[in-house]
Amino acid sequence: MSVSRPILNPCALRAGDAVALVSPAGPVAAARVEAAVRELSSWGVRPKVYPHALDVEHFLAGSDANRAADLNDALADSDIRAVLCTRGGYGVQRILEHLDYAAVRRDPKLVVGFSDITALHAALWVNAGLVTVHGPVAAQLERGGLFASTLRHALMSTETLVLEADPDEPTFSVRTGGVAHGTLLGGNLSILSTCVGTPFMPDLNGAILLIEDVGEMAYRVDRLLTHLGNCGLLRCLAGVAIGQFSEPGHGNNPIKPPAVLTERLGHLGIPVLGGLSIGHGDRNLAVALGSRATLDANTGTLTVSAAAR
Repeated sequence: MSVSRPILNPCALRAGDAVALVSPAGPVAAARVEAAVRELSSWGVRPKVYPHALDVEHFLAGSDANRAADLNDALADSDIRAVLCTRGGYGVQRILEHLDYAAVRRDPKLVVGFSDITALHAALWVNAGLVTVHGPVAAQLERGGLFASTLRHALMSTETLVLEADPDEPTFSVRTGGVAHGTLLGGNLSILSTCVGTPFMPDLNGAILLIEDVGEMAYRVDRLLTHLGNCGLLRCLAGVAIGQFSEPGHGNNPIKPPAVLTERLGHLGIPVLGGLSIGHGDRNLAVALGSRATLDANTGTLTVSAAAR
C-alpha cells in the first residue's frame, strides 16, 4: 500500500519536552524502566511512564486493550513529543488494527524502537506517512554509552547521519557494489515477513530495505528472504542495508547467515551493504525509517536524513 498523504517529520525533541514510555509488546523489568527514566531526565526532558507499561500477561506487557490504550493515549497527548517503546519481544501485531492513526496525522511525534516494534514502524508509515526512529528501546538506556548517545542524537538533532560499515560486524563481508537512493524502510526481517499480506506492509518499490535479525540459523534466514523474494518484494528494491544477524547457541553451524545473505541478495543487481551496526548487537545505531537515504556500497556508507525537523 502506498502512502498517499504528505510524509510527516516530527519536530526534534527539546529540553522540557515530555516523553512517553509505553510497552506495546513484551513485558519489561521495572528496574530497566527506572534506569531509562534517570537517563532521559539527564537530557532535560520529562519522562512519563504510562499506566500499563509494567503490566505482565503471559509473554505480553498486559492485555491487548491496555497496551493499545497506553499507546493511543501517548499518540494523542499534545504534551507528549516522543514515544519510546520500553522493549520489543512480541505483541505489536496484535494491536495494530486498534491504533489511532488519525491522532498521529494530527500531531506527529517521534516514535522509537526496534525488533518487534518493526511492525509499529511499518503501520505508522503506511497509515500516516510518519517518519520514525529505528533505534534502542528504552530498556537499553540502562547500558548508557552509545545506546544513549545514538538515541539522544536521533531525537534531538536534525542532522543527517552517516553510518560506516564496521569490519567487526559479522555481516561486513556481504556487499555488492553500487550506489542507491531511496526511502529507508524495514527493520527486523522476521517481523517484516509477518507483515506481508496485511494492510500494514509498506510499499517497498524503490526503497532501500534495512534488515537485521537475532538468533536465526542460516536456513531460517534463507526461508525469510526466499519468502520476500517469492512475493516479488526483492525485485522492486533500490538497495539493501544489512545490520546485525546472529545465530542461536554457540554459532557452530557450518553455514552462517552472511553466506545466505550474499547468496540470496547478491544476484539482484542492486547495491547491497552489510556490516552496519544496527540491531540486536552490542551497538544499535539509531536511524530514521521513512527518510531519504543513500546507500553507497563502494565507500561502505549509509547516509540517512534525520527523522526530526
